Amino acid sequence: MNKKIKVLQTIHQGKVGGGERHILDLVNHLDRSRFEPTVLSFTDGPMVDSLKRMRIPVEVIHSEKAFDFRVWGKVKKFLEDKQVDIIHVHGTRANTNILPVSWKLHLPVIYTVHGWSFHHGLSLPVHKARQLAEKWITSRTTLNIAVSESNLQTGLDSFGKFRSVVIRNGVNLERFNPAAASDHLRAQYGFTDEDIVVGFIARMTDQKDPLGLIRSFAMAVQQQPRLKLLMVGDGPLKGEAVRLVQQLGISANVVLDSFRSDIPDVLQAVDIYCLPSLWEGYPIGVLEAMAMGKTVIATDVDGTREALENEVSGILIPPADKTALCEVLRRVAADKGFRDKLAFAALQQARVEHSITAMTSKIEDIYNNIFVQQEMVK
Repeated sequence: MNKKIKVLQTIHQGKVGGGERHILDLVNHLDRSRFEPTVLSFTDGPMVDSLKRMRIPVEVIHSEKAFDFRVWGKVKKFLEDKQVDIIHVHGTRANTNILPVSWKLHLPVIYTVHGWSFHHGLSLPVHKARQLAEKWITSRTTLNIAVSESNLQTGLDSFGKFRSVVIRNGVNLERFNPAAASDHLRAQYGFTDEDIVVGFIARMTDQKDPLGLIRSFAMAVQQQPRLKLLMVGDGPLKGEAVRLVQQLGISANVVLDSFRSDIPDVLQAVDIYCLPSLWEGYPIGVLEAMAMGKTVIATDVDGTREALENEVSGILIPPADKTALCEVLRRVAADKGFRDKLAFAALQQARVEHSITAMTSKIEDIYNNIFVQQEMVK
């Protein structure tokens, strides 16, 4: 095949979370002799800036609504101008503004489900509406990619059989390499060698439960005063998190920072990575922490339980259980040998199971097969 396949990656926002980091890694590792990547985001943000630095063509067509027919004309023109062969959509909202246009242009659409939109904590009417929207989307795409077996099973349980394969997320093992990352941030944040630093690196949203982590940490630090908490990220709960730290009187033990792009260096500065999410697809943050050889504490939800082995390469706790999280924080803080054992196993598992190159190769095969099928029917 001589023609390069022009693949559009699209997502609803330019802020950097799991789905956005997935796109950054995917386009960076695609075989450029076979594929020509372009990215469309429906809001601006750090992901867009990163793509520009990588010299990946990127476009922002601003929309914060699902089924936003006002932008469909711009989307159609963009797809025509770029002569896109395949569309790869990440997330529900972007899909609702891509699918109606793709039909008119007879373009195949691949949908990666980074976690269903009908998740924990929604009211019954909203949950049902989103479930119906996902059923509508998955029945009209060329192929759906679930990032975990849990994601696939949830879809099957919710709306029956749909065209799907499972391709778990991967991590860039060259970038997330404990031997290559800098250790300068630990001192910059004011942590000493004696401190036991817990890292939370995520958007501060209800899903990630940062307030629950703060409350658990406040209880744990009473028993383990060497514990420190580093929270890196922004989001709608950031202000409330700052106030809660002050109210609980733990400001001396907590550092809050804004979004950073040097995540390997941030992970190098911590001893324990904690992700107390209420739901997840297949959490890239957990994979990154494992690849950096960190002790991982995460909630026993969805794809997270597929990413690590409980009590071997990390510890799984029930979601929204402040007491359980407190007890685990105290336990790992008190036992360095146990922390080191978990961290070593996490590093080995990441290197064997979580390679970004293996993930990218599977996705490239999908692009190639769909392109060949499209060419055959022309």
